[in-house]
Amino acid sequence: MDPSAAAPKLRQPSTAGTAAVKSKRKKTTVEALSHDVLCIIFSFLDLVQLIRCSAVSTSWSKAVNKLKLHQTEYFKQQHRDPNGLNDASFSQRSLSEQAEELAMEQHRLALQRGPGTVFQWKGHSVGVNQCRMKMGKVLTGVGDKVMRLWSAESCKCLDEYVLVDKAPLIDFDFDEGKVVGLVGTRICIWNRTETRNVFSSRENLFTKALCMRYVDPEAVIGCEDGKVRVFDLYSRKCSQIIKMHQGPVTCVALTDDQLLVSGSSLGTLSLSDLSSDQRVVLLGSTFSAGIKTLCFNPSSCMLFAATTAGNVSCWDLRTTTRTLWETRVSPNVIYSMHHLRNDTSTLVVGGIDGVLRTVDQVTGEVISRCIMDDSTAVVHRSTERFGTIQIESRKLRRLSENDRIDLMPRTCKPQITCLAVGMEKVVTTHNDKYIRVWKFRK
Repeated sequence: MDPSAAAPKLRQPSTAGTAAVKSKRKKTTVEALSHDVLCIIFSFLDLVQLIRCSAVSTSWSKAVNKLKLHQTEYFKQQHRDPNGLNDASFSQRSLSEQAEELAMEQHRLALQRGPGTVFQWKGHSVGVNQCRMKMGKVLTGVGDKVMRLWSAESCKCLDEYVLVDKAPLIDFDFDEGKVVGLVGTRICIWNRTETRNVFSSRENLFTKALCMRYVDPEAVIGCEDGKVRVFDLYSRKCSQIIKMHQGPVTCVALTDDQLLVSGSSLGTLSLSDLSSDQRVVLLGSTFSAGIKTLCFNPSSCMLFAATTAGNVSCWDLRTTTRTLWETRVSPNVIYSMHHLRNDTSTLVVGGIDGVLRTVDQVTGEVISRCIMDDSTAVVHRSTERFGTIQIESRKLRRLSENDRIDLMPRTCKPQITCLAVGMEKVVTTHNDKYIRVWKFRK
């Protein structure tokens, strides 16, 4: 397809005028709340909820900071006297840092030992095996001819993005402004603004592409020929081709400072700096099993790699000289792993045995194992513009290290093909029609 050709338009859920009115009303409602009213409302919230409210708008953030609600709630959590605070020695910056640390600690405790509920619903007409979660929104697809955007909190469908032709969707990601998809042998970009257009690069841009990740302005695509293609989202051209492996590239990771990491089906793991001379460096020794998935933590510079044999390994990319730890997390293949961006303590892992595991990022120890309880589900219906969906909720069941998971019914532990982590929640897909949200409580 010629990139200069007119892009096909997708179905518009609302007109620009209606959206503008709704946006204006929403803004007016938020800004109309006085500090007194906000103080009353916010006083009922805990620290994690206050942090979330601070991100809603500038006026809410100013209200929380001015009323020192972060400060009061933080000292309640620490069982200390908030009246004993010395403002000179306790800056707003240090308060924010400690509030974030406390939020991450609550997240870790919730994943490790808190009770939980699993919500599931049929989100697609056929099986899907990929999901991404950002800013409380979940995007699901691969297997179907449509990607759907969901609310992680209410499980309601917010939008959908239709593939323009019969080419298969291989991988995708999204941000506030766009959805980027690897479709067949090309890249497609869906605009999430009111002008609902989709751009498609030319055909046969990539040779048997297998995986994709992107950090604006570049997407990196791993291919079967052992090469990684770098696609510039703005010039809409393939800017670099890097030979990284002798076998197929099965997974890629791209950091904010343009460090590219890729794994192959032959068990090799390679690094390349896109901002310099593209020199490829082999990371560690060759694994006995293929690399299935990668996860990079920008807060700690830790890289995690999982294999088809169920092993997870960790490196510090500031040294890259040796493996920090390697753990046999699962007896079978691991398909996916993820963590919160600022979380340096927990890593959530899922694979073919259907057990949702939490791993300590520092030691590699498995600190939690979860499946769905096989008891009767609680069912309720949700009606929305895309139709009515039936949402089932089941209790979360925690397993011990000695539990025989092979004797447990498959219905409570379907294979986890992909997962994404949010604050005290995990979204999973299973190569079936269901989407599942695991919500944990401290």
